[in-house]
Amino acid sequence: MAELEKLKRDYAELVVRSGINIKKGQRLVITCDVENADFARLCAAEAYEAGCREVVMSWEDDELKRMKYLRASDDVFDKVDSWYVDFRNSLSEEGAAFLHIFSEDPELMKGVDPDRITRAQKSAAKPLEKYRKRMMGSECPWTVCSVPSRAWAKAVFPESSEAEAMERLWHEILKACRVDGGDAIKNWKEHVEEIKKHVDIMNGYRFKALKYKNSLGTDVTVGLAEGHIWTGGEEKGPNGTMFAANIPTEEVFTLPDRRTMNGTLVATKPLSLNGSIIDGFSFKVKDGKIVEVHAEKGEEILREAISVDEGASYFGEVALVPFESPINKSGVLFLNTLFDENAACHFAFGEAYPCIEGAETMTEEEREAKGVNSSMTHVDFMVGSADLEITGITHDGREIPVFRNGNFAF
Repeated sequence: MAELEKLKRDYAELVVRSGINIKKGQRLVITCDVENADFARLCAAEAYEAGCREVVMSWEDDELKRMKYLRASDDVFDKVDSWYVDFRNSLSEEGAAFLHIFSEDPELMKGVDPDRITRAQKSAAKPLEKYRKRMMGSECPWTVCSVPSRAWAKAVFPESSEAEAMERLWHEILKACRVDGGDAIKNWKEHVEEIKKHVDIMNGYRFKALKYKNSLGTDVTVGLAEGHIWTGGEEKGPNGTMFAANIPTEEVFTLPDRRTMNGTLVATKPLSLNGSIIDGFSFKVKDGKIVEVHAEKGEEILREAISVDEGASYFGEVALVPFESPINKSGVLFLNTLFDENAACHFAFGEAYPCIEGAETMTEEEREAKGVNSSMTHVDFMVGSADLEITGITHDGREIPVFRNGNFAF
């Protein structure tokens, strides 16, 4: 147990120093469930040690959240309080850093009317648009990491006792983040350098499109935005600050042209979305838009998710993750998108990261003309498999193997 406590401190150091990369005099907003207050305190202590001006806490409580969605007055979900909007918008405007410690029960919202969830998202969309755009545009450093909750651990390891499930999930999280021995920050930096090698190769090709195909039914061609940039491992803000948005991460990703995807996408892993599990699902896509949805479980929730606004039915991210990634090889289904998306190639419907040359000086209209998707939502789902083939199409019509047998071909 003493060793685990040391690894938790190493993890907090990694998240603050290499994830957020907090700067002296900068404020840090930490969003965390009350169940994991101990880890939030470790992160706060590390931030102050690094010179953070102030740690501002934004506490959450899964049980109260579920209670609200089940029992609150119906009109509550059609508005957002001004204090919350001011909190997010003003802190992001000043350049604060944001850390989200995620530990939600994968089925927290089971039995909740999905219309309430959708209306709550819509009511907050416009008031929080400036905050959301700053996050997606990397104007503020931000990091999402995860720590176990009792409900999440039992969902992942239902055969174990609560204590055993918690310890097992802690060790799997730490291993996935390379905090399982030695110098965690050094291990992370070496990993990021490996990711950059694939980033450089993909940027060298400047593909016009990618073709995906596997035996499960995925058969799709996605065009890439003109001037797109592949990235991964770390993000670079407009002011040059480097940070890691996700810990862990295994992906290299870029910007699809929202108008050009055609074909069928079949998910290879369940999706935990808004406190519900969606499984056995697929999309048919025409000219970039999702036109058909099928799911064995959670279809109504998925249909709501792609309908929150016009952009929710288009795509904002294409990401490459080798099937032999450590997270996938662990054999653990985390039921947490942060981890499961780093076990397989994935797409995201909704808001796009503006991974395109000159994005920082473009107007919204100019971005839209380049095929950059805009939405209040951003949902990753996994399509990678052991037999996935991805072929890059160059602007002069050549076809280059990118993935073969689920892994990079180079």
